[in-house]
Amino acid sequence: MAKIILDGQAHEVPTGGNLLQACLSLGLDLPYFCWHPALGSVGACRQCAVRLYKDESDPKGRLGMACLTPVTEGLRADLQAPEAQDFRAGIIETLMTNHPHDCPVCEEGGECHLQDMTLMTGHTVRHYRGLKRTHRNQQLGPFINHEMNRCIACYRCVRYYNDYAGGGDLGVFSIRNNVYFGRAQDGVLESEFSGNLAEVCPTGVFTDKTFSAHYARKWDLRYAPSICPHCAVGCNISPGERLGTLRRVINRYHGAVNGYFLCDRGRFGYGFVNGGQRIMNAELQGEPVSPHATVAQWARRMNGHVIGIGSPRASLEANFALRERVGPANFYAGFSRIEAGLAAAIVDILHDWPVRVPAVREMERADAVLVLGEDVTNTAPRLALALRQAVRNRGLAIAAALKIPAWLDSAARHAAQAEKSPLFIASPAPTRLDDVASATHRATPEAIARLGFAIAHALDAEAPPVVGLSAMEAGLAETIAATLAAAERPLLVSGMGCASLAVVRAAGNIARALAVKRGVPTVDLCYAVPECNTLGLALMDGHSVEDAFAAARENDASSLIVLENDLYRRAPAALVDAALARFRQRIVIDHSRNATTARADLLLPSGSFAETEGTLVSLEGRAQRFFSVMPPLGAARDAWRWPFAAQRDTWQNLDAVTAACAAALPVFARIVEAAPAAGFRIEGDKIARAPARYSGRTAMHADQRLHEPKPPDDPDSALSYSMEGAESGIPPALRPVAWAPHWNSHQQATTQFQDEAGGTLRGGDPGVRLIEPADTPAPCWFEDIPPLLSPDEPDFRAVILHRIFGGEELSALAAPIIERAPAACALMHPDDIARLGLGDGVTVAWERCRLDLPLRPEPGLAQGVIGLPEGGVPGGLPERVEVWAPQEEQP
Repeated sequence: MAKIILDGQAHEVPTGGNLLQACLSLGLDLPYFCWHPALGSVGACRQCAVRLYKDESDPKGRLGMACLTPVTEGLRADLQAPEAQDFRAGIIETLMTNHPHDCPVCEEGGECHLQDMTLMTGHTVRHYRGLKRTHRNQQLGPFINHEMNRCIACYRCVRYYNDYAGGGDLGVFSIRNNVYFGRAQDGVLESEFSGNLAEVCPTGVFTDKTFSAHYARKWDLRYAPSICPHCAVGCNISPGERLGTLRRVINRYHGAVNGYFLCDRGRFGYGFVNGGQRIMNAELQGEPVSPHATVAQWARRMNGHVIGIGSPRASLEANFALRERVGPANFYAGFSRIEAGLAAAIVDILHDWPVRVPAVREMERADAVLVLGEDVTNTAPRLALALRQAVRNRGLAIAAALKIPAWLDSAARHAAQAEKSPLFIASPAPTRLDDVASATHRATPEAIARLGFAIAHALDAEAPPVVGLSAMEAGLAETIAATLAAAERPLLVSGMGCASLAVVRAAGNIARALAVKRGVPTVDLCYAVPECNTLGLALMDGHSVEDAFAAARENDASSLIVLENDLYRRAPAALVDAALARFRQRIVIDHSRNATTARADLLLPSGSFAETEGTLVSLEGRAQRFFSVMPPLGAARDAWRWPFAAQRDTWQNLDAVTAACAAALPVFARIVEAAPAAGFRIEGDKIARAPARYSGRTAMHADQRLHEPKPPDDPDSALSYSMEGAESGIPPALRPVAWAPHWNSHQQATTQFQDEAGGTLRGGDPGVRLIEPADTPAPCWFEDIPPLLSPDEPDFRAVILHRIFGGEELSALAAPIIERAPAACALMHPDDIARLGLGDGVTVAWERCRLDLPLRPEPGLAQGVIGLPEGGVPGGLPERVEVWAPQEEQP
C-alpha cells in the first residue's frame, strides 16, 4: 500500500496502479475517456488532467494525466485545481466542436459517458459556430449500428477490438480532424465479440442494432441480475425489459467470470424470448385449454410408472422438482448417450483427481496453455477471450523487466513486440485461436487422445506409454510436456467438443502427471461442457434419454414428463419416435416449440430465463442464481411449479425448492448461499428492478385502463417489479444493473461497486463453488488408449463442427443470430474429396440416419475426418460414418 495526498486529504491505495484507477477506486469523480480497466492507459484523450506536485515543498506543480501517473509513496495531486478543471473543460469543448447536439434522439442518450463527463467538467457553453465535419456510416452486420459523426477519437474501439479481442477488420483511417473508425468497406464485423463495442464506446458511435428494433430509453427499462443461458461459462448479464418485451441484454460485471465482456451469442441471442415459437398457453392435443383444470385432470389420471426426463438447460430447481415428482429412480437427466458418459467422466475427474477448475479471470494469468480437442471459441466463447489475454503474459513479463507496468498498455505492447506465451491447440479442425497459437495439431479425436496420453507419459514415466506414435507426434508431445512443466501457471483446457471419452481421460492423465512433475497438489484443468447447466445436472443425475427409454420398456411406463428438452437433439429420430409411441400420456413442459413439444399430449408453458428464477452451475462448478426481469408471459409459469401444480401442500416459493434440493443432495448443500433469500430486505425494502429515473409508468397502459396497475408480486426473490425499493447497499448477486450518481453508463458505473477499479465486486463476486480439489490421492491412471487407426479405413470419423452462431438451441431462434449462422454443410479435407471423387455434395449415413449435405473443402481439417454441422445431426454424433456421392447408391 502507498500513502498519497489528494486535494489535501491522505489516502492509502494499492501500489502498482495508476492515479486515475486509484481515484476511481476511492470513489472520487475524475473525468476520463480513453482509459478502461481491461484495456489500460494510453493517454489519448487528455481528459483526466490533474495538478501534480513533486513534494510538499512544491507550491506550483504541473499538469499531468492521471491515467499515466504511477501510484508511488507520497504522491501529491490536486484534482480540483482551477487549472486542471479549466483544462478538462477545454478538452470537452474541443471534442464537441464536431459532435452533433442530438442527445434527445441519440440511442446512447441516458447512459452516455460523454454526457456524464460533460456534466462532470462543468462545460455548458459552446463557442464554436462553424460547420461540423460529417462522415458516412457503415453497415456492419446484424449486431452493431455505426454512427461515426458521434466519435470523439478515444481509440477505445480499436484497442478493444484489435488488441484485446484479436479482431483484424476494424481499423483507424485518415488523420487529425477526419480520423475514422470502421472497416475498409461495409461488411459484417467478423469478431465473435463485436457486441462489446456498444459498451466499450463512450458515445453513440457503436450501438446495439437488435435494441434499435424495439428501442426504449434506458431509464424506462426494468433490469434483473441474470446468467447467460447459451453456454456453460456462466457469464453474468442484465436483461432489460419494457412492456412485456425483452429489449436487450448487457454485461453484468463479475470479477471472476466474464469481467466486462460478453460474446455475441450471449448478448444477441435473446430473441427467442419474444419469438413466435413461444408457448403462451397450455395445450391438450394441440388445442388451448385452461391449465389449472387440465393439470388437475392429468394428475388424477397419472398412475403406474412415470418417467421424468430433465434438461441441462433448465435450472437445478426445475430438475429437482421433476425428480421429486416422479421419484429419484424414475428421473433421467436427459443427456444423449455420449453426453452422459462424458459428463460422468468429467465429474469423476473433478472430484477425485488432483485438479482445480480455475475461474475465467484466473485463466488470463496462465503462462502456458494446452487446449486438447476443443474449439473454445465456439463451445465456451468467453474462455477464448481469456486465452487471448493469457498469450500476452510473456510479453508483459518482458515489459515488467523493463520497469513498464502492465497498465501502460501501448508501452507494454511495444516492449513485448511479437513475444507470446505458449499456446498449443490440438483439434480436428482449425480454430479462431490458431492465430495466437505456438503450435497446432490437426487429427482425429482418437489421435488427439493418443497425443494427450503421450504428453502425460513424457511428464511422468509411470503414466501409460503410447505405442505407434510418429516422430512428429512424439516430438510435439515432448515439447508440450517440457513447456508445461517449466511454466509457473500452466493451464489445461479440454471438454466434450470432440465427443471422445478418450480425450477427456487423456486430459486427466496430463493433469495428474503434471502435478507429480511439478510437485504440487493440484493443476488447473478446465473442461468445456455444452449447456448452461450441464455440470449441475451431471452432479444430480447422469442418465441419458436412451436409459429412460430402456427403463420405460422394462417397466411398462404409462406416462412421460419431459422438462425443457428436445429429445430429437439427444437421440436418433426413429428411436425417439418409437419410444414416445409407447407412452399413453406425454407431458412436455417448455417455453419454445420444438420437435418434442409437437408430440406432446399435454403441453405446459414454462417461463424463459427472463421470466423465471433458479440456480445454474457453470463449467467452473460455480452455482449462480438468476432472476426474472418480468413475470411469465401468458399462462406460463416457473417450470418448477408445474410438476406439483395440482397439489397445495408443496413448496410455496423458490427458496423452499432450493433448500429442499440442498438438503436432499449433499453436493448442492451450498446452493442456498448463491444469493440472498426472498426475505432479504434493506431497511424493510425490496430491491427495485426499475431504476429511479423510470418514467411514464402511469401512462404505459393508458390504452387499456385509466388507473396505474399494481406492480406484479414476486414471492420468489428480494426484487420488486417497480421503481420503489432500495437502491444502495445491494448485494452483488441482487444488483440488477450498475448505476451511480454522475455515472449513468453502466459499464463506467461498475467502478463504483468494486473494491478497486477492475477488481472484485464490493461484497464479493456472486456464486459459490461446489467442486474443490480432492484431498485424497488420485485413482490409478487411465489406460484405455485408443488404437492407431489405419489411414485406409473405408469409413470416416465424424466430428461435430461447433458454431457460436446457430449451433446452440435457443440462440438459433434469434433472427440476428440466424443471419450470422453459416449455411449447413459438411467439411472434408481436399485430398479426401479427390480420393472419393466427390463434388459439391455428399451423403453421410450411419445406423438408421442419412444426411444429404452440401460439401465444402477445408484444407485445415484432419484427413479421415468429416465435419458435420452442430444442430444438423439428428440424434447426436455418430462415430464412424459411410460417405458417398449423393447421386450414387449406397455401396
